[in-house]
Amino acid sequence: QVQLVESGGGLVQAGGSLRLSCVASGSIGRIYNMAWYRQAPGKQRDLVATISSGGNTSYGDSVKGRFAISSDNAKNTVYLQMNSLIPEDTAIYSCYSGGITRRLTQFNSWGQGTQVTVAS
Repeated sequence: QVQLVESGGGLVQAGGSLRLSCVASGSIGRIYNMAWYRQAPGKQRDLVATISSGGNTSYGDSVKGRFAISSDNAKNTVYLQMNSLIPEDTAIYSCYSGGITRRLTQFNSWGQGTQVTVAS
């Protein structure tokens, strides 16, 4: 079992910044990739950003140039720096990780999510 715990959400004014963190723990053999997704009320879950174990990153079109994903592989932690926030960024942000456990079985784990609210 691999568990993910997010932190760093909250309420911020438009134009402000927030930094989300997600820590993976449990029977981790190797993490292949980590990602952030978000889901606004009444909308589908969208990909925000991904990062591979090698550091390759990709972003959803709506956050390019404003958000930055990074990771600390030694700490099994992924971060999402969110700048120039707009009300449309309001959503529950969830962390995802994929890899293999110490028993060499594949895992795909999700965190519980953290609320981000951007006030206009």
